[in-house]
Amino acid sequence: MRSFLGRDILSLRDMERAEYFRIFQVCDELAPIARDRRNTDLLKEKTLVTAFYQPSTRTRLATEAAMHRLGGAVTGFADAKMTRAGDFYQESIKDTVHMLEYYGDVIAMRHFQQGAPAEAAKWSTVPIINCGDGWGEHPTQVLTDLYTILKEKGTLDGLNFLCVGDGRMRTMHTIAHAITQFDIEANFVFPPEMAMMQEYVDVMDAHNVKYSFVDHVEKVIADADVIYIEPVVQADYTKSRDEGDVEKGLTPPNYKITKELMRKAKPDSIILHSLPRQDELPPDVDSTRHARYWIEAFNGVVMRMALLALILGKME
Repeated sequence: MRSFLGRDILSLRDMERAEYFRIFQVCDELAPIARDRRNTDLLKEKTLVTAFYQPSTRTRLATEAAMHRLGGAVTGFADAKMTRAGDFYQESIKDTVHMLEYYGDVIAMRHFQQGAPAEAAKWSTVPIINCGDGWGEHPTQVLTDLYTILKEKGTLDGLNFLCVGDGRMRTMHTIAHAITQFDIEANFVFPPEMAMMQEYVDVMDAHNVKYSFVDHVEKVIADADVIYIEPVVQADYTKSRDEGDVEKGLTPPNYKITKELMRKAKPDSIILHSLPRQDELPPDVDSTRHARYWIEAFNGVVMRMALLALILGKME
């Protein structure tokens, strides 16, 4: 198994099965710190730089909280428009990263351009963590999802996933990579105009993943152990920002998970959602035994703690 020391986390494309479980093992070791709302000094001499070119609530704050829990420092920006990277000058990723690498020991980047974190990694002498790149990938989110499933279901093998939402989303792309390393069967429910990019379908085919594309959640809800839902009504990921006054549509029933629909699901099935949500997951589902998206959010801190500890050499 490869060392995580100094490693970029850009994609799950090349992550091997054993590496997933090593990350999950470190999560288990560090979880009590976050659960007890304690801070340690594990990374007291390290600094995280956050470079977020798109708005973020959970990913940015969970990454920053993880660094604080481990005793490290945090600097960076949450709005590129307040920097030279996003104002009149539109400073290049190369030039920006050449500066940021002097300000910390690891850079967590979210960008509206697919491939931007990989471009940053070409120029940076410190590790880059991809916190979401346009319609590309979102490795830290899907690692969080898999860890949540493992803790809730006790396994990742032998499960049936129902993945519903916009198939172009970076989470869906990253799931396509992740399930190649496990005995997971997946049913995907996407609007035809939001189909998964072919390159990610090819990845599943190359690894003999058992999957199908279905047109309505009701057709496969009874088979699902894990229901992973994302919105079909959402902002454009290729933009740095979409303001809240844009007109929003309603989610068709094909792509909604309701309390009534869950009566047809397995009693022990669980629902995950990376959030934020629209009407695809009504609030009355929150009180059901299936909801796991709040513990999923907590696990996001634990996952980033593990990755930071591994990348910065405090865990091996």
